[in-house]
Amino acid sequence: MENKRPVNYNTRQGQCILDYLKSVGDGHVTVNQVVRHFEGTEEAIGQTTVYRHLEKLTAEGKIRKYALQEDKSTCYQYIGDGSNCREHFHLKCESCGSLFHLDCDFLDKIEQHLLREHDFQINMFKTVFYGTCKKCISGAKIGERAT
Repeated sequence: MENKRPVNYNTRQGQCILDYLKSVGDGHVTVNQVVRHFEGTEEAIGQTTVYRHLEKLTAEGKIRKYALQEDKSTCYQYIGDGSNCREHFHLKCESCGSLFHLDCDFLDKIEQHLLREHDFQINMFKTVFYGTCKKCISGAKIGERAT
């Protein structure tokens, strides 16, 4: 009996999804945004297929998966092979939902402190700080003046 190994299928749809994520650059997209992107095109891709390919790309380390809030949507970001996304923290606006990269020397010092003084290594790949972005703070101040 011949030993058959699972075949790694690289489908046209999977490649289209990967190409789309690459085109977004370091932006973040949800499953619904990916599905909407392909609606009405020759490559219309259903939600189940998008989920399947995003999970596969996440497992392969080509994209990063962010759980935005408990019981809420998830977003994905292309990180490719040489991305420095593994080397910095992220900020998540609880008001508008935007996710920002944060390259900050101060936080690098906190990371080093935690490792040196507390024997605890932070996984920056999964570390997201939650709060309110500048745009939303400005909008809230404008709204406060109007009332």
